[in-house]
Formats: sequence, structure tokens, C-alpha cells
Amino acid sequence: MQSISTKHLLGIKDLTANDIHLILETAKEFKDVINRPIKKVPSLRDVTIANVFFENSTRTRLSFELAEKRLSADVVNFSASGSSVKKGETLLDTVNNILAMKVDMVVMRHSSPGAPHYLSKHIKANIVNAGDGTHEHPTQALLDAFSMQEKLGDLAGKKVAIIGDILHSRVALSNIFCLQKLGAEVMVCGPNTLLPKYIREIGVKVEHNVQTALQWCDVANVLRIQLERQQIKYFPSLREYSLYFGINKKMLDELNKDIVLMHPGPINRGVELTSDAADSHHSIILDQVENGVAVRMAVLYLLAQQN
Repeated sequence: MQSISTKHLLGIKDLTANDIHLILETAKEFKDVINRPIKKVPSLRDVTIANVFFENSTRTRLSFELAEKRLSADVVNFSASGSSVKKGETLLDTVNNILAMKVDMVVMRHSSPGAPHYLSKHIKANIVNAGDGTHEHPTQALLDAFSMQEKLGDLAGKKVAIIGDILHSRVALSNIFCLQKLGAEVMVCGPNTLLPKYIREIGVKVEHNVQTALQWCDVANVLRIQLERQQIKYFPSLREYSLYFGINKKMLDELNKDIVLMHPGPINRGVELTSDAADSHHSIILDQVENGVAVRMAVLYLLAQQN
């Protein structure tokens, strides 16, 4: 069997195209598993995985926990809000205390970009980055690519528009790296204030008109406005943002082709997407959630083989 080229999953930037193909192929097999009457396999029996979340999460945390349990791993959940972090304990001390209990793998979400990379230099366990600040969210990009492949086949030459708050999004950067490695063309679309200054330098197209972006793309991946990360006002109001950059079903129906609509969640209905668009036949948002479990099973399984 092929093996992945890295001990940790810190970001898509560190993966080769072969690694991505291997993860997506392995995920196909695990998707068959989770659709069987008995959804468990003993692949990670006797492996202990700690989910260490220093930031709020619903989908990602549940998805990882379910993936771990489907693989028969032993799971430990850690939440910073009720822990000694509140008493001033450092990140390294927190994780070393968890590892002293003989944990083999750490799935970590942190508000500081680079936190999993820092940790990977100091501990022996495998680390999976479940989102580090506004930097990367690799498993989200992998499940997005998997969902697109299911719908469109090979992604080489396909056109993907990422629409919304690119500046504060960890999903955007991971998606751009992943799609480029799979041969897709990427466009970002949003108000100037929500696009990173040097975004063109990583080889993406830039557009400020949503209708033009929708007409250009095969897939529209819509991101929410991350108000919790914004210290200043980047646009006058949510109503105005919705007016210029929101997507509704009428806009999708007026296109002269069928496009795929995606969203990493949580959706702010009525802001970036109206309900009739989010629930339309274009949308594969719930498929993304289902595929998240299979892709995370594949990642955990392949990393565990590295020990």
C-alpha cells in the first residue's frame, strides 16, 4: 500500500499532489464503510487520539470524533474553556500533560496561526491541524475537493470560485493550495477590503462582481463573513454586503449552465446565501458534511501508518 509523505497534517502546503490523491482514494473506501449497516472498522484499535480544541467548533469536532470512533480509536476530548489554560498553562505544557497519558495522535484547533507547526517541532505524536487562526484548515479543503470530485470527476481544468470573506478565512487558503495541486483554476471574489493584499501572487484570479464569478465557474464555494475575527468594519453593513455579494436562487437560475454550490458552514442565511439557494438542487452542502467523516477517517488512518 502507498503511504503518505508526511508525519503530520499541518497544512495543504506541505502535501504533494500524490498525497492528496491518496487521501481522496482512501476516503472513497471509508465512505463505503460509513454507509454500511455496521459502520465500524478496527483499523485504529489501541490508538489513542486527543481532540485538543482551543477554539469553538461544532462540525469539525463532531466530524473528527465520529471518524475516530468509526476507526475504533480511543478518544479523549479536551476543551480549553474548562481547563488549566484558563489558569495560565502554556500550549506546550498542556499538550505534554496530555501526551504523558500515552496519547498517540493530537487533533488540534487553535486561534494562533502556526500553533500546530510549533507543536510538531516539540512533540513526538502525529498532529492534525483542525484549523489554526486565519491560516489553514487542511481537512476542510480535502473534503471540499472530495465532494467536488464526486460531482464533477477529475478536477483538472475545472473552474472554482471562492466567494466571500477571503481575508479572515482559513478555508480559502487551504482550498486554493489543494485545488491548484489538483490542476483546477481558482478565482476569489469579494469586496476589496475582504481580499488579502497579495492574493494574486499565489496564482488566483480576482473578481469583484459576483454575477461574473458565477458565470465563470463550475463550482462556487461560498464563505461566511467572519465577524468574530474582525476588529474593524470592512463594509458598511451586513445588509449592504448581502445586496452586492449575497447569492440567491434567482441568480443561479439565470445562469446558462448548472453550477455546484458549496459552503463550509456555518451558513449565515440571508447574508452570503439565501435559504432558497442553500437548499436548492445546486447545493451539495450536506454532502460536504457527510464526506467530512470519510476524509478525516482517511487522514487519521494514513497518518497512523507512519508510526
